[in-house]
Amino acid sequence: MDWKAVTRSEIGTSHQKQGIGCQDYGDYRIFKDVIVGAVADGAGSAKNSDIGSKLAVETVLKCFFDINEFPQKQAFSQPLSKEEAQKVFAEIVNQVITELHNQADKEDYSVNDLACTLLFFIATPDWFAAMQIGDGFIVVRSQESEYKLLFQPDKGEFANETTFITSTNALEEMQVEVIFQKQEFICASTDGLEKVAIRLSDWKPFPPFFKPLEEYLHEAVNPEDEDKYLTEFLNSERLNSRTDDDKTLLLCLFDRE
Repeated sequence: MDWKAVTRSEIGTSHQKQGIGCQDYGDYRIFKDVIVGAVADGAGSAKNSDIGSKLAVETVLKCFFDINEFPQKQAFSQPLSKEEAQKVFAEIVNQVITELHNQADKEDYSVNDLACTLLFFIATPDWFAAMQIGDGFIVVRSQESEYKLLFQPDKGEFANETTFITSTNALEEMQVEVIFQKQEFICASTDGLEKVAIRLSDWKPFPPFFKPLEEYLHEAVNPEDEDKYLTEFLNSERLNSRTDDDKTLLLCLFDRE
C-alpha cells in the first residue's frame, strides 16, 4: 500500500491572450506512508504572484520536511486534534508569510505583489488534515463513500474577490478540517476548475469530473511519468470553453494494491 500522486498546472486562455504566464503552482512530498500537498493561486492583480504562489508552496513543503527530519518529535505518529492542526497550520502559514516578506524586501517591492491563495493538507493511512486560505477546493473520498468538498471556497462580496495569504486577516479566515479516517482519493485545485468540478448551487462535488481522474490514478503505474492524459485534459477545448483561468490539479490516491 502506497501513495500515488501527480500535479499539473496549465496556463489559462485569458493569460495566453494577454501574454501572462501561469500564476498557479502545486507540488507534494511523500514521507513513507504520509503525503503532504499544497496548491496556490497567484492573485491576478499582483504583478509577481507567480513567484509568490511557488514560494508559498515550497515553504509549506519545506516546513513539513523539517518536521519529518526529526522523528523524535513524533509529530504525526498520532492524529492531530482540530486544535492541534490549527496551531501547526498557523505556524506554517506564519512561516510562509515571513518568506514572502523576505522575498519582497530582497527584491524591493511590496509583499502584496506576491499575493496568492493557499491550500495544503497532510494525509496518513489513518487520518487527514487540511487548511485553506482563499478560494480553490479540496475534495476527498474515503473507501466506499461519496466525494466530499472540505471547505466552501472563500468568495468576497465582489467578483474575483477572496482572501490571500498576504491579507491582514489571512489567519482569521483560515479554514481547518481534520478527518479521523483514511482518505483514498484527494484532489486539491485552484479556482480555475471550480465551475466544472463543484456544483455552485449547493457546493457539492460533481462526480463525473472526479471519477475519471481517480480511475486514471488507479491505472497509471507512475502518474508523474504519464502526464499526457492530464496535460491534454487541462488544455482541452471543452474545458477551456468553460474556464479561461489558470488551472492546477493535485491528485493523490492511496493505492491498496
